[in-house]
Amino acid sequence: MRISVGKPILTINHGSTFMVTDLSGQINPNAYLGIFSNDTRFLSHYVCYIDGHNWIRLSSTTTTYYAARVYLTNPEFVSRNGKTPEGSIALIISRVVENGIYEELDLTNYGLEAVSFNLEIALRSDFADIFEVQSCQFVRRGYVETEWDAEHNELHTSYTNSDFYRCLIYQPYQFTSQPHYANGRITFEVRLKPGEKWQACCKYILVNNERIREEPINLSYAAAVNPDIINTEVEQLYCQWVNSATEIASPDDHLNQLYRQSIEDIGALRLYAYDFAPDVWLPVAGVPKFVTLFGRDSLIISLQNVIVHPGFARGALKKLAQLQAKEIEDWRDAQPGKILHEIRHGELAHFKQIPHTPYYGTADATPLFLIVLHETWKWLGDDSMLRDYRDVALRCLEWIDKYGDLDGDGFQEYKTRSPRGIENQGWKDSGDAVVYADGSQVKAPKALCELQGYVFDAWMRMAEAFEVLGEGEFSTELRTKAAKLRTQFEERFWCEDIGFYAFALDPDKRPVKTIASNPGHCLWSGIISPERAKCVAKRLFAPDMWSGWGIRTLSTQNQAYNPFSYHRGSVWPHDNSIIALGLKRYGFAQEAAHVARGIFEAGSYFSNYRLPELYAGVEREPGSFPVPYIQANVPHGWAAASVFQLLQAILGLQADAPNNCLYVDPYLPENLPELTLRHMEVGKAHVDLRFWREGDTTCWDATVQSGKVEVKEQAWQPWTSISLEEYSF
Repeated sequence: MRISVGKPILTINHGSTFMVTDLSGQINPNAYLGIFSNDTRFLSHYVCYIDGHNWIRLSSTTTTYYAARVYLTNPEFVSRNGKTPEGSIALIISRVVENGIYEELDLTNYGLEAVSFNLEIALRSDFADIFEVQSCQFVRRGYVETEWDAEHNELHTSYTNSDFYRCLIYQPYQFTSQPHYANGRITFEVRLKPGEKWQACCKYILVNNERIREEPINLSYAAAVNPDIINTEVEQLYCQWVNSATEIASPDDHLNQLYRQSIEDIGALRLYAYDFAPDVWLPVAGVPKFVTLFGRDSLIISLQNVIVHPGFARGALKKLAQLQAKEIEDWRDAQPGKILHEIRHGELAHFKQIPHTPYYGTADATPLFLIVLHETWKWLGDDSMLRDYRDVALRCLEWIDKYGDLDGDGFQEYKTRSPRGIENQGWKDSGDAVVYADGSQVKAPKALCELQGYVFDAWMRMAEAFEVLGEGEFSTELRTKAAKLRTQFEERFWCEDIGFYAFALDPDKRPVKTIASNPGHCLWSGIISPERAKCVAKRLFAPDMWSGWGIRTLSTQNQAYNPFSYHRGSVWPHDNSIIALGLKRYGFAQEAAHVARGIFEAGSYFSNYRLPELYAGVEREPGSFPVPYIQANVPHGWAAASVFQLLQAILGLQADAPNNCLYVDPYLPENLPELTLRHMEVGKAHVDLRFWREGDTTCWDATVQSGKVEVKEQAWQPWTSISLEEYSF
């Protein structure tokens, strides 16, 4: 069986432009449907009629991430030729997105008699901000004008609010009969003999504030979806990404397809407006709600992609460094050195009615930036990266000390200062995500456990980086701070009575004794003491946390647990992939493989092998299947890339490209007896890796295809393994 997420829809996307319709290709303004670009809905209503009657849908699908096709037929209706039987006329709507939308309308008369009718297309545009579409609360601030240009056969619908301007141009061309416009509808008079065909091509041209017309490509649907033809630079870049990615082969065809779809999804999420070079780019977070740059998301996706394409992070690092905050601004939760949370370009952002210009309300993106910088350096072996980002890294480190620690107690806390700010500023950022053991809400400021882990990891990684830069004294200072934080973390966050680490410290510095997935991220960061790691691993696999399809975000024993909620009991693939790598770090190889199997098997149920952003935390039992979260984004960046990180955890892949080394520490479970990775990049080298089981032992072999790299077996450890006890504080 194949599971779809949410109401059945057709979604196609390219860069910051995407189109969402129902399965008939129609658009209802009261749903999250339309043509969107740069956070504005350009088309809010679309219905196609035959003499005023609705067509009957036969079938429809997205044939690639950027193209869709809909097959329709007519109902019985009476026209000027008399009664026309149902099913005698076919309409095929084919669409391709690139800049704007390209559309083909193909009619065929399969009846025995000639037929005449009007093909009518009703179009309306509300130019709503994407936040208004999400909330279904619309405020008309400017005015909309519609004009039919009969000379050029174009329908211009524009929206003006002071200096904010958007326009949609609907442009039929290559039509068999002349279009007309009246009563909000484009009308084609169609006459078809038996067996005769009719076609019209249409462009949806999106005009932004600078009055720039970015016209869709003049490209037929058939050519656009033909995999053997590279039609445009965009297709060339997409193919370049897919072909350069690490390949896998295994006896598990579900895993092979899941991996391949994840590669394609990451390429489909490319944000072309932020391209720096053909291989230096970054993805949007997800479609349809998060088609923009997010700090946390782009950084985590970059971490997850290191085994696929180690240079993937360069785009995110460069853009986020450019947008690093330079001053204090409470409205945007900005402080010097902070890495952004989210940027938007719609009407609300333009007039600063929301703080997303950009908005900096995230407590984890800044240490994550440092972690990604170090990890990318380890995979690329390019010391110039450390020099280029030295000052950016120093500003991040200063923000951690000066602003991340709100009260000077040595822990990272957050509390928004903006009246439109986000309440929760960790990755569980929904307003009700952080709860006490009784299910009640924790007020800010909040010191989440994983924030302490991220900072610990960032300090350890930057200590190694600054050592390479010849700044040994500063390196020692960072390790000393990390040692002190680990000691304080154990003292304040470990809760002996529950045998687990606190979810957070509340405003009174009391531990929030809630069983949640967050301490799993502390395994990944390495802040947890080896003596207590086993307790954490065991607790994460207790029945109240392990769903069978992955680790839940919140225990079923908590009063706030709801398996269908966003963060209070659901399962997030990226959460699980980070935890799996943490389990591997502490030697729990079988447990890491168990997590991977749960996520992989869940992924095999979803339509097109596309892992959604999240799914419900319902218990797995005979005859059950993963239950989707109805509003999940698909495709979603860190959900797709979690497949890569889970494979990294299973195989224990760790690069030390500066020293021309790749370390492996593989454990293949029984359900995956063999796995091959081809064309994996480490620095300037490419290597093929083969893993297989012999009894209970996992064996491996490496073949260097180009460049220089030595492959060794060693436990996964992202920074130089040292004893922190020697660093006094």
